Amino acid sequence: MVRKRCASSWILQFYSKCWHFNYQAVGTSFPMLTRNCLSLLLWFLFDGGLLTPLYSQQPPQTSASKLKENVIITMSGRRSAAQRVKRGWVWNQFFVLEEYMGSEPQYVGKLHSDLEKKIGSVKYTLLGDGAGTIFTIDDTTGDIHAIKSLDREEKPFYTLRAQAVAKDTGKPVEPESEFIIKVQDINDNEPKFLEGPYVASVPEMSPVGAYVLQVKATDADDPTYGSSARVVYSILQGQPYFSIDPKTGVIRTALPNMDREVKEQYQVLIQAKDMGGQLGGLAGTTTVNITLTDVNDNPPRFPKSIFHLKVPETSQVGSPIGRIRAVDPDYGKNAEIEYNIVPGDGGNLFDIITDNETQEGILMLKKPLDFETKKAYTFKVEASNVHPDHHYNSVGPFKDTATVKINVLDVDEPPVFSKHSYTMEVYEDTPVGTIIGAVTAQDLDIGSSPVRYYIDDKSDLDNNFAVDSIEGTIATNELLDRESTSQFNISIIASKISNPQLTSSVNIIINVLDVNEFAPEVTIPYETSVCENAKPRQIIQIIGAADRDMSPTGQKFSFRLPPDGLTNPNFTIHDFKNNSAGIEAQKHGYSRRDKEFYLLPVVVEDSSYPIQSSTSTLTIRVCRCDSRGVILSCNVEAIFLPVGLSTGALIAILLCIIILLVIVVLYVALRRQKRKDALMTSKEDIRDNVIHYDDEGGGEEDTQAFDIGALRNPKVIEDNKGRRDIKPEPLCLPRNKPTVEYNSDIRDFINERLQEHDGDPNAPPYDSLATYAYEGSGSVAESLSSIESPSMEIDQDFDFLSDWGPQFKSLAEMFGEENFNKDKIT
Repeated sequence: MVRKRCASSWILQFYSKCWHFNYQAVGTSFPMLTRNCLSLLLWFLFDGGLLTPLYSQQPPQTSASKLKENVIITMSGRRSAAQRVKRGWVWNQFFVLEEYMGSEPQYVGKLHSDLEKKIGSVKYTLLGDGAGTIFTIDDTTGDIHAIKSLDREEKPFYTLRAQAVAKDTGKPVEPESEFIIKVQDINDNEPKFLEGPYVASVPEMSPVGAYVLQVKATDADDPTYGSSARVVYSILQGQPYFSIDPKTGVIRTALPNMDREVKEQYQVLIQAKDMGGQLGGLAGTTTVNITLTDVNDNPPRFPKSIFHLKVPETSQVGSPIGRIRAVDPDYGKNAEIEYNIVPGDGGNLFDIITDNETQEGILMLKKPLDFETKKAYTFKVEASNVHPDHHYNSVGPFKDTATVKINVLDVDEPPVFSKHSYTMEVYEDTPVGTIIGAVTAQDLDIGSSPVRYYIDDKSDLDNNFAVDSIEGTIATNELLDRESTSQFNISIIASKISNPQLTSSVNIIINVLDVNEFAPEVTIPYETSVCENAKPRQIIQIIGAADRDMSPTGQKFSFRLPPDGLTNPNFTIHDFKNNSAGIEAQKHGYSRRDKEFYLLPVVVEDSSYPIQSSTSTLTIRVCRCDSRGVILSCNVEAIFLPVGLSTGALIAILLCIIILLVIVVLYVALRRQKRKDALMTSKEDIRDNVIHYDDEGGGEEDTQAFDIGALRNPKVIEDNKGRRDIKPEPLCLPRNKPTVEYNSDIRDFINERLQEHDGDPNAPPYDSLATYAYEGSGSVAESLSSIESPSMEIDQDFDFLSDWGPQFKSLAEMFGEENFNKDKIT
């Protein structure tokens, strides 16, 4: 312990902790607590300082453990760290009993500073864990008390800080120091099995000491103080079958050869006690449920040595006929049993399999039974384990044998046919009533009964066959045609006279044989082609034949030319002798210009009797081909096309021609439309449609540009009236105008055009041919036109034109001359 020189003595008072306690609260722990307190007091007296010199010149050397037990508090902030300071106070750890139940607060210890010159001059304060709530201090005396009951398992120690302050100045007389109050443990917690109850298993028949399970109990008390947490294990229930190690808690078997079939479940009660198992220690218990697992230590056994079974002779093959069972007391896969029939009498007629759920042996029928042949069978069946354990071979053989006796029961059975099925043949067109075969059935039971036959109506709906009910012969009932139906499948039913309900049936296949009545024919194609550059002996087409007749051995066809075509210079037929033939070219090259196609007759014959043959005509077209023999064209028109032009080029040329034609048509249509538009400059003035020109003309002097005489009003035309729109030559003879009766063609022409345009919905809203060159008789100012007006010329006087001025001079002269000529002529 490190010692320091001090000016005055110091005292650490905690002795009252050992004498001031509640005896009733301590209870049975009184001897132990007394011993602990005395030891602590002696340690303090001899090592703590009461009996130690207050002054020491050199501090003795102490161990690290001693340094932990004494605390040296120095005045903080008064001296440098390297300067030795005077010790203020020193104390060890304080202790407080847990679970204290006294009526008074539990005294913990006393704080006292040697700097306290006068009692009451220093005030003591307490800070830290539980200060004020759990621990209190008398600020004058320094006494520390615990005002609550403490539990070490909740908090084993408390860290607090002490402070001494002068009451008059309020300044600390000692630096603040830290100390610990430890909760002294008592045995107040019993051991607990946190993982219990336990479930374990061990194989049956295990030897003594076989490991089963390890249990573990936990004690919450302090394991470092006393024996409160030292646990000892023991078995309260479960002996003598199992034992437990008192220290480790390992459970082991205590008896050998424990048999699961005798007892499977065991319940063991385990106790864990603290205080090393001493009297007064606390204890806890748990349950361990131990199951003996099965091992294959038992062979299967038949409960009886002989099994009797009765089986009807009509039992179906593959059906179960009975069950037998061997008993194995083992469990799970150790109880799986395999059954086998021991070779012997009747063993080849039966079989046995295992039912995986019930572990029974199911006897199956492998072959039909017949009471009339054999009435009883006897054989042995062996039962053995599927998964034997060789560790227990000493127990004995793991198999057992039993005898099975089967009695066959007689049953009234239906008739039995001599065959399972029949096959018959008949030629087509065989006369009705011809017998084609017979069936036979008999009753095999004792006291055989006669049998009757009949056809199942569902199998012969057309009634093509008939059967003799007594003899069983089958005959045709209709004429048969192989080309319509080549095979029939009918059923014949046989029944006993003694019991008509017992019937059996058999299938009969009747094949209709062919009679050669049809001639073979050449199969398609009926048209082929030959290249212009074909070579002699070149095969240009392969042909075959088909025959509606069906020979049992297959048809054999031959191909040839007709007798009159054997000298054909162009083509011949090469028979390949395999029901096919080839068309062979006879010459070098063919010309489409000379001949477009050839007709080749082909004769095909069959090999049946009587021999049938037919002649077919094959059309062979001559085509243009490339060097590889690929046909380019077979049309006649293609002969005259330029060489080297492909089909695409020809199509392009045709398209160009069509486009040019369309352009020309459009151009002409536009021209015609332009002309019509030129004539329609004014929709209001009808006369403009007649006298409008594209050119300006020669003015008033141009009298030869247009003859409007045809447009004159025919109603006012007079005989021998000349034209006024042109100036007549002096030496010309006067022209006589045709009379009205001679102008009927013009009238008819105009009327015809009027009717056409009136009925044409596409005609424009004007008609130039329907325009008349007169204004009508309703004009007050009269007409100024040179065209004749509706009034008669003989009533008109044109002398007034001379009075209109020089602009009308030419017009006045023209009409004046005309009047002169009229008078002269008349």
